[in-house]
Amino acid sequence: MKERRVVITGLGAISPLGSSLDSYWEGLLAGRSGIRRITQFDASDLPCQIAGEVPDFDPEDYMERKEARRASRCAQMALGAATQAMKNAGYNGYMPDPERSAVVFGTAMGGLDRADEGIQHIRSNGAARANPFMLPASIPNLPAFLITERFQVLGPSSTITTACATGTQAVGEGTELIRRNAADVVIVGGTEALIQEYAIAGFSAMRALPTSFNDQPERASRPFDAHREGFVFSEGSGALVLESLEHALARGARIYAEVLGHASSSDAYHVAAPHPNSSGPIRAMNWALQDAGISPEQIDYINAHGTSTPLNDPGETFAIKQVFGEHAYRLAISSTKSMIGHPMGAAGALETIVCALAIHQGIIPPTINYETPDPECDLDYTPNTAREMIIQYALSNSFGLGGQNACVILKRYTDTP
Repeated sequence: MKERRVVITGLGAISPLGSSLDSYWEGLLAGRSGIRRITQFDASDLPCQIAGEVPDFDPEDYMERKEARRASRCAQMALGAATQAMKNAGYNGYMPDPERSAVVFGTAMGGLDRADEGIQHIRSNGAARANPFMLPASIPNLPAFLITERFQVLGPSSTITTACATGTQAVGEGTELIRRNAADVVIVGGTEALIQEYAIAGFSAMRALPTSFNDQPERASRPFDAHREGFVFSEGSGALVLESLEHALARGARIYAEVLGHASSSDAYHVAAPHPNSSGPIRAMNWALQDAGISPEQIDYINAHGTSTPLNDPGETFAIKQVFGEHAYRLAISSTKSMIGHPMGAAGALETIVCALAIHQGIIPPTINYETPDPECDLDYTPNTAREMIIQYALSNSFGLGGQNACVILKRYTDTP
């Protein structure tokens, strides 16, 4: 059977730049930072006191108050982003063919906010006073469940948990469901919301977060810059509606881009540090190109993993050079984490959305805070200002804790493959 083509017809985003797709995209193109001092708890005793908080998210925009109380913040955001994406795709209400629809959604850390809340409540009040919704609220597949329930998705439902590669891998796994004719429509994406003392203290102990920008939070995330210190932890959710091309055309859907290829790999090296020769990212990019059936020279734009850490940025730069050779110097590259920070499981989905919009609108967001070049990072990172350009093929990279790597390649949609 001929492999079915997969297209993107709906997008939804909740990010530190705002709780809508428009605020996300407009903020990125303007080069606006969504990084600010932490307000969700008192971080004054921590070395890092900044994060990418979503400033205007209200779960009651998407669910009843009672339901919201029984869900983790990451699950609330997942339902919000998925609701946006379904509306953006032209779907109102339930899936028209529930058994031919699916959900592949992910989170790196899940509902640990609700788990911590439940544990503290039991320790203070005793086990007899435990909240019966404590455990369901904290499970990592709650975001996927809420989406299936809201839109009555009766086909496959999967939860991806591959650290920072989660959102990108969800796009890839959703693509496979359509390719093998297990579904016609798949809601995919990622979500994360854990700006709490536990997470900030833990990442600070790992020396992964910046500490010199507490009074200038908007300057803290600076991928590929020589004075980068670490990634900025953030929250948010990104959702995409994938469809088979035939299904999308039959209903006259708007097509943002085609999902042409994807791949994932493992470093099998270290729980936190990237492999010193970048072998995992190199494999993932090469395999994604093979899956897409294109040559490295055909890629126009890369949305980099670009975390702003001392090890990731030169390692990713090296990997790109190994895969693309001299073409690496002709590529446009940018890291949108410079503006929204790193929302872990949501990052890959939000960045795939960037690639889809960049292809659809002919403009790429910049890497802001790029001030001092690093000799080890000598490619074109689209510094500080958005750039108009026609993009035929875009690659999005996600490399995560535990040596999890995932890549997805999008193509400008045309009638011919």
